[in-house]
Amino acid sequence: MEQESKGIRWQSENRRKVQNLMHLVNEETLREEHQKQSSWKAAGVDGVTKEKCGEQLDENLSDLIGRMKPFSYKPQAVRRAYIPKDNGSTRPLGIPSYEDKLVQGVMADILNEVYEPRFLDSSYGFRPGRNAHQVVRYIDQTIMTRKVNYVLEADIKGFFDNVDHDWLMTFLGNDIEDKNFLRYIKRFLIARVMEDGQADKRPGHAARRPDLADIGQCLSSLCLGLVV
Repeated sequence: MEQESKGIRWQSENRRKVQNLMHLVNEETLREEHQKQSSWKAAGVDGVTKEKCGEQLDENLSDLIGRMKPFSYKPQAVRRAYIPKDNGSTRPLGIPSYEDKLVQGVMADILNEVYEPRFLDSSYGFRPGRNAHQVVRYIDQTIMTRKVNYVLEADIKGFFDNVDHDWLMTFLGNDIEDKNFLRYIKRFLIARVMEDGQADKRPGHAARRPDLADIGQCLSSLCLGLVV
């Protein structure tokens, strides 16, 4: 996907809106994403692992693309688990089905190519090639070399439980002119959450929102850069 990535980045740097993205979610890019998946990751509600999918990879990818083209593909419910935090509390973790992991992974790569040229250089969260150590170094250099009166620390609690989907899709629509690509992002946003074997069937904003492990990282950085 290297050549395609260069094309996306060129569009992002030279045009107001990026076009023709959905065709990049294809059997080739999904196969590449399958190879990148870790074998030890927990399975979603489908119970499918990397090993199991790989047993009939060609057939599985062909079937997935065959459902995506006529838009009959819909993300499955996200299995919610909880992991402990250092302060004794827990953090919710969303575990998608395996084919959803693949689609999300490819779409996340595309989103990164769209937005990397547009993010501020001072933005570090969930960006390729950037980490917390660089943030600490940047803050240290800023405080030591510039006039700083105060430092503000803020945290977005329960981002995906509270983010306004309409505003998020508006933000994306300002930069991306591919209704099919945006349509699938919206489907991931509204996927149901499965907890303790039960799906949350509450309507609208009352329902729990899925934690989007892959595309969610870029979407949260997008909101941070535009809203904060």
